[in-house]
Amino acid sequence: MALDILFFFASIWGIGIGLGLLAKEADDFIERNVMRLAAGLGGMITLGFLLNLAEIPLDWRIFLVAALIPITAKAYMKLKQGKPFSSLKFNPYSLAALALLAVSLQMYASGAFSYPYLEDDDSWSHATGTKYVAKEKTVFADPEYFHFIDPYPPAYDMLMGIIHQTNDSVYFTLKFFNALLAALSVIFFYFFAAAFLRSRRKAFFAAFALFAVPAFLSHFIWAIALTMPLFFASFYSVEKIRDDKRWWIIAAIAIAATLTTSPTHSTYFGLFFLIYFAARAVIERKILQYEFLAGFSGLLLSFFMWWLPMIMRHGITGTLEGVGLRIAQGASVLNVGGTADRVYSFSDFFIAQKANMINNPIGIGIALSLIAIFGVIMLLVRYKDMLSKENYWAGVTLLWLFFSLYAVNAASLQIKLSPFRAWMILAIPVSLIAGEAVNRLYSSFKAIARNFAKSAITLNVIAFLFLGIIAYSVIYTSFVQKYSVNTATWPPGAFWTSGEEIASYVWVMENLPKGSSIFTFYNDGPIIGMDMYMCGWCPEVTEYKIAGFNQTAEENYEWLKANGYEYLIIDGQSARHFGDESTNGKLKLLAESGNFDIVLQNKGAVLFRIK
Repeated sequence: MALDILFFFASIWGIGIGLGLLAKEADDFIERNVMRLAAGLGGMITLGFLLNLAEIPLDWRIFLVAALIPITAKAYMKLKQGKPFSSLKFNPYSLAALALLAVSLQMYASGAFSYPYLEDDDSWSHATGTKYVAKEKTVFADPEYFHFIDPYPPAYDMLMGIIHQTNDSVYFTLKFFNALLAALSVIFFYFFAAAFLRSRRKAFFAAFALFAVPAFLSHFIWAIALTMPLFFASFYSVEKIRDDKRWWIIAAIAIAATLTTSPTHSTYFGLFFLIYFAARAVIERKILQYEFLAGFSGLLLSFFMWWLPMIMRHGITGTLEGVGLRIAQGASVLNVGGTADRVYSFSDFFIAQKANMINNPIGIGIALSLIAIFGVIMLLVRYKDMLSKENYWAGVTLLWLFFSLYAVNAASLQIKLSPFRAWMILAIPVSLIAGEAVNRLYSSFKAIARNFAKSAITLNVIAFLFLGIIAYSVIYTSFVQKYSVNTATWPPGAFWTSGEEIASYVWVMENLPKGSSIFTFYNDGPIIGMDMYMCGWCPEVTEYKIAGFNQTAEENYEWLKANGYEYLIIDGQSARHFGDESTNGKLKLLAESGNFDIVLQNKGAVLFRIK
């Protein structure tokens, strides 16, 4: 699996280098290269949409070439300047942020691979979308077959499909790279916070809070896992406009990608950006020309490369319905619910639980809640500081906090957008405020301790112990719970009919060669998700899934052989769909025909080898 990991990092890093040629990059070695990955991730998504629009195949080799060109150009420029090596200067907090990335990846990946199947329902749909992109090299598709492609913004399946072209496992691609995206969010957030708060120390405290808080991401396989790293890549790029106005171009590309990843959190990103832009413009008392240009250009780019083609294909109503957005009946306001929406109590925020949601865990934790409350009070007491141009981040962050608190608690209100999914949005301002609060507490404690410490070494030891106490309290009341949730055994989805059925598919993955062609008359998601193959989106296959069940065993055999299938599986889902009596009759006909050998049989499924 090393080739796909190498391809992913080489592609986004190389594309990020290309974008970095447009503006002045950071001096910090770690920041420069990590945020090349962030910019390159946005660039790869945007490039994919543009290639798709031009009907150029989404082939991994095109992306690799697009990355190698700027890498080669950058190397040539360095050699020509007589500077073959970049400066290795970096801030210690940047190195510490890499440690947060490593621990996050270990947590998410070990949890993801702790059970031999994909979790919940969304992952199986993403498996079919990933395989479709890998095979067909496009994201234009039949909306009747795919849930998360066309008109649903397909950036996630597009990225996973391109990566999957370099390996033979959808299962590994989704599990590992989804965990990697979630982990990258933490370090991307750190560098965004450093630019936003203008302090590496505050940024690290904030990143530690985001790293620890249960409410921010899990290893759940869904499109939002891509939205969040792009969220921070976009805001980092916007913040860098202060250093070099040409960053607006990079920001526009990242924003375009962010606005084409998921209906809910692309929308939340847009709302966060509007709050950021309006609050900062008021505080600085000027028109933010280049920030506006970045946001507006990103919006236009996302519209023309995806949303306009969708409206032309499906109409406005069809596009809205395809992404799950519907206007409440009899109302003129947005009223979009989510599968886990409910009214939350104070304890839901204050006390993090080890047993939690898997798609979007809830809870902040006792220590972080107290720190954040202290931070809010501190900012409000010193509200005049928020009116200075240097501290616009405080006003923006408080507005983000109030907005996200509303979003999380909107389950019983008329204006809402999937409230339970807003927990990870809430985690952003909570972490930023916690970073500021811990920094103030640390500075105050150190000033007091200076009166008692007999030496600088003693003072630093005392200050370090103080931070250790805070870190331990956050870990004990937040991260322990987060780690427990993310390393627990998660269920395989609500559509499965029994443990024997999922066990049969696990057997298939463990005993048959990857890519074996298996046919089913009902749900082909588990076949693809378990690294087998069925062209469920092919018209002839779609039609035969409907007609073939009622044909004779001989007719089934002839069609399956003619279309290259090696196995046929009849499972509990088929029985639930076609009825127990019809399914049992079908199994008897197949077994007695002499053309099918039973390879595996239990109460959940029967797997036939086609002779």
